[in-house]
Amino acid sequence: MEVRHEGVEPKMIANNLNPSVPIHPGEMVKDEIEYRGITQKAFAGEIGLSASILNEVLNGKRAINTEYALLFEAALGIEADLWLRLQAEYNKQVAKSDPSFMERLARIRKVAAFL
Repeated sequence: MEVRHEGVEPKMIANNLNPSVPIHPGEMVKDEIEYRGITQKAFAGEIGLSASILNEVLNGKRAINTEYALLFEAALGIEADLWLRLQAEYNKQVAKSDPSFMERLARIRKVAAFL
């Protein structure tokens, strides 16, 4: 939902800003396990993932799916729904940063306006 204030461009209101570079939620998991002093290898072993798959998630090369989110919830006590919402928001930001996709959406909106 976009916040509006009279006389202020909606894109300039802090609640409407998107980071210039989307932050993959895996980076947040990485920060959390580092903060707790857990190595990636130990964490992977604890949750039953291969170290390479966990590393791909933590480095934004693989999405956090429902299974991973539930594993993170069990190990870290941070709700799976949060990880899934963060992943969905990341995916949306990545899509919105693709000019050709945004042009496609604009064309669809023009056609839909006449329906």
